[in-house]
Amino acid sequence: MGRVEGKVAFVSGAARGQGRSHALRLAQEGADIIAVDICDQIDSVPYAMSTPDDLAETVRQIEALDRRIIATQADVRDYAAIKAAVDDGVAQLGRLDIVSANAGIFSFGTLEELSDELFQDMIAVNLTGVWHTVKAAIPHIRAGKNGGSIILTSSTAGLEAIPNIGHYVAAKHGVVGLMRTLALELAPDMIRVNSVHPTAVNTDMIQNAATYELFAPDLPVEERTREVLAPRFQTMNALPIPWVEPVDISNAVLWLASDESRYVTGVTLPVDAGELVK
Repeated sequence: MGRVEGKVAFVSGAARGQGRSHALRLAQEGADIIAVDICDQIDSVPYAMSTPDDLAETVRQIEALDRRIIATQADVRDYAAIKAAVDDGVAQLGRLDIVSANAGIFSFGTLEELSDELFQDMIAVNLTGVWHTVKAAIPHIRAGKNGGSIILTSSTAGLEAIPNIGHYVAAKHGVVGLMRTLALELAPDMIRVNSVHPTAVNTDMIQNAATYELFAPDLPVEERTREVLAPRFQTMNALPIPWVEPVDISNAVLWLASDESRYVTGVTLPVDAGELVK
């Protein structure tokens, strides 16, 4: 029997990267999935975002596990769209027990030079979008009267200051505030709320030309490769690795979703290769 057997999980940002990994890991342990992703580009994001084909691949991989998945193209900035997706998923799958509020974007610039668009898009997706995801899900978890688990994806940037990404830092710190307040508000219903805090994760969000430029402005473009930049990423972490894999975060999400953590709530859980203690 799987660790989340018979449960239903709602995962945002599920088309690729960490979101797909979280959905797969939960499905491997018995959960059915409600998945959403924007599958479109936001102009202020300096790398290619997910596509409908990416979400279709997530569906294919979940169904290959003989699990059910209801996948919808929806933007976490649009509460009505997210609520409709969750409502439809619960209507088809019958319940909701777990939320992984994972959808997020990344961009760069000092706070002095950031455009209003860059700042507002970051807050809208990485903070307001998390709130929308949870707000849409809470009535369904409550209705089940079985408790539940909500996991918010923050970052090491939600627990420390990092130059050149102040808008991202502000949003991810805000996620911690949401988590702690929700943990208190939902505790009477035995709904647990926690956050995970990854260091750099090996996904398209960091493996792109814009991020490489941030870490290696001194190098010619042709030299900004994954192999060349790995040692620079490694300087962030205490353990001698440049980044973690999506499944490393998914395993933490799975633990927080399962009954193994049944009395864990209000916790900021780093999966950071020692970045925060360095």
